[in-house]
Amino acid sequence: MSSSLSPHSRAPQGSGTSPSYAAAPDLRTERLLLRPWSDGDLAAVLDGTRQPHWAADFPADGDRVIAGYTAGHPAARGAYGQRQILERESGLVVGGIGLFWPPADGSVEFGYGIVPSRRGRGYASEAARALVAFAFTAPGVHTVRAKIERSNPASGRVLEKAGLERWSSDDTHVRFRLTGPARA
Repeated sequence: MSSSLSPHSRAPQGSGTSPSYAAAPDLRTERLLLRPWSDGDLAAVLDGTRQPHWAADFPADGDRVIAGYTAGHPAARGAYGQRQILERESGLVVGGIGLFWPPADGSVEFGYGIVPSRRGRGYASEAARALVAFAFTAPGVHTVRAKIERSNPASGRVLEKAGLERWSSDDTHVRFRLTGPARA
């Protein structure tokens, strides 16, 4: 399924606010649109109401977790927060991706997930590359990181395709990171 598509273990601290949902830009790739969660989609996922613009297997369990997290953390609705992944051709929501804002010491974690019916198409790698590049536009961010479960090596390949490198592991997780170029 995904990189750690579970909420970051710490709640946003300090001002740590990012621009409001309305100011959050869509991110476009060749085949995907990474769009901030709408109020309607958050409510529909949380109350279990199917929407016609969702892939048949959306939301997955991770999407439900992220919807709950996003609804409860204002920074998750900002420009550098959580997003849905849409196929541009069909307009269907096929997953989620996002940064766990705010960064800690210049490092920000991200997670992602693609529904089973759309896996194997390169969507996770395409979305991850776009989000990682976008993360480096955020003030003060110099490192982007993610962790995966050891039992999910395909997700490690996604992270490597997005430019991240393996840097540590334990019995259950492997951690990846990418440090961006120093900014003037």
